Amino acid sequence: MKHLFLSDVHLGAFSNQKNDQLENDLIDLVQFSIENNIQLHILGDLFDYWMEFKDKVPEMGKRLLHHFSAYNHTFKPATYITGNHDNWTRGHFKNLGFEVIKDYKSLHLGSQKLFLHHGDGLSNPEFGLKRPVYHRLLRHPLFTKAYQTIYSADSGLHLMKQFSNYSRNNPDENPERLDKWSKQFLKETDYDYVICGHDHFPRVETFSFGTYINLGTFYKDRTVALYTNNRVELVKWDAEKKQFDKPNTLHTEF
Repeated sequence: MKHLFLSDVHLGAFSNQKNDQLENDLIDLVQFSIENNIQLHILGDLFDYWMEFKDKVPEMGKRLLHHFSAYNHTFKPATYITGNHDNWTRGHFKNLGFEVIKDYKSLHLGSQKLFLHHGDGLSNPEFGLKRPVYHRLLRHPLFTKAYQTIYSADSGLHLMKQFSNYSRNNPDENPERLDKWSKQFLKETDYDYVICGHDHFPRVETFSFGTYINLGTFYKDRTVALYTNNRVELVKWDAEKKQFDKPNTLHTEF
C-alpha cells in the first residue's frame, strides 16, 4: 500500500477564490487516494484557525471534511496529527472518522520506521524539541477554558483568525532548528525517516543514518511525501493532471 503525508494546508486563511481552489485541489487528492488505495496522513495545520466551541464547529472546509469522512469510513481512517493552528478539538474530527493524534506517531512501513509530527515541538521533554511558550499556552486546557468562557464562538473565532494571520505571516521558526534536531534524532534512534512540516520550507536531507523530509506547505507548493516501494519521496500534487511530479530543485543531499 502507498502512503501519503501532507501538512500546512491552512484552509480558511485566504481569499474565497484561493480557499475554494485549495479545497478543490485537496478534495481531488482525497478522491485520488481512494481510487488508488493510498493511506493518508495529515501532519497538522489542515485549517488556519480551527477552534471547536461547545456549541459551534467552524464553518470552513465542510466539503473537504465531507470527502475525508467518506474516505475514513469507506477506506481507512486518515491520521490527523494536530498542529499549532488546529489543536482545539472537541471530538469533531474523531466523529468524522479520523485517527486524531495530539503529538506524534511512530509508523512501520515495510522495513522502514517513520517518525511523524507537526514540527512545532513535542510535549515529552526527553525528545528535546520544546514547544515555544505561546504554543504551549494555546494548548493548555486552562487557557482554552478561559478563552471560551470570555468569548463567544463568533468573537473567539474572529480573534483567532487575526492571530493566525499574524503567526503564519511572521513565523518564529528558523529551518535550522528542525534540521539540527532531525539529524540528531535520526542519529541517536533507529528511525529511518523523520517527516514533519510547520516551518513552511519544503526540503529533504539525506544522511547515512536516515532521511529528514519537511513537507513545506500544501497551500503554496502543493508538496507532499509519498511512500512507495519501501522509500519516501517529496513530490508535488498536480490536481489538474491527477498525478505527482518530482520537485527536483527541492532535494538536497548531505
